Amino acid sequence: MNKILSTYRKRDLTIYFILRGFVILTIIIQAWRGNWENVFMAVLTLLLFLIPFFIDRRLNIKLPNALEVMILLFIFSAEILGEIQNFYGIFRHWDTILHTINGFLCAAIGFSLIDILNRSQKFHTKMKPIFVALVAFCFSMTIGVLWEFFEFGMDETIRTDMQKDRIATVISSVALNEEKENVPIVIKNIEETKIYGEIDNEKTEITIKGGYLDIGLKDTMKDLLVNFVGAIIFSCIGLLYIKDRDEYRFAENFIPIMKTEAEIEETKRELARLEAVLAEKKEKKEKKENKKKRKQKEEN
Repeated sequence: MNKILSTYRKRDLTIYFILRGFVILTIIIQAWRGNWENVFMAVLTLLLFLIPFFIDRRLNIKLPNALEVMILLFIFSAEILGEIQNFYGIFRHWDTILHTINGFLCAAIGFSLIDILNRSQKFHTKMKPIFVALVAFCFSMTIGVLWEFFEFGMDETIRTDMQKDRIATVISSVALNEEKENVPIVIKNIEETKIYGEIDNEKTEITIKGGYLDIGLKDTMKDLLVNFVGAIIFSCIGLLYIKDRDEYRFAENFIPIMKTEAEIEETKRELARLEAVLAEKKEKKEKKENKKKRKQKEEN
């Protein structure tokens, strides 16, 4: 096992185990409180932490250390800090920061997919740098849109609030036009909104102070806008990198690359050693259990 772990850099291992420790601690605390939804969220986080391992070991794609650390920190920040610790509510721009980073990371992944094909001898068609950057940008925006679809779907089906509501003091709507014309009526300086409905089958009146309650639209558009910013930033970096790989070598810290044949073989050997270790542990556990059963049988 030590030989397997030695293939990782000490810094990455330290960050991984620190974050993993925090997640396990969160599971214990949330289980003690009986908050099983948060327990599920934390367990999901542990599974998501395996993504870099899966990409490296199964897809034979080498993740740069900086990118791997960013992915782990992003998952931890979104799930544990954002959802369970409510950083989305405590820190006003927490969601904005994460969506910007998401745009950056997805553009890096989209860029690497095309760059790998461009540099492969198996593919005769080579895309120009500007098109590689454009594909990276489009890939990132597509992921961003799909995520907003997911948030909308969760809010509509199981009534979560992933698309956070916002207070608006100005609205314009053609639905308010009494003459039914396609001319919006603008209402400014909204002071409050009253909502009449039911909560737990009881009629309720709620007053929203300070304006009109916007249901998710502004949050969705803001998320897509900052995703756009993150995607543009990396697409520009990627474009410069293709044109001059030596001068803009720092971009390699965020671009996954295919492993060489030697690295793939080393990965196979590591997996074989890992399977051997796991098999040995399983065998020892079975022997221990059988010994315990025989002892109990003799006592009876």
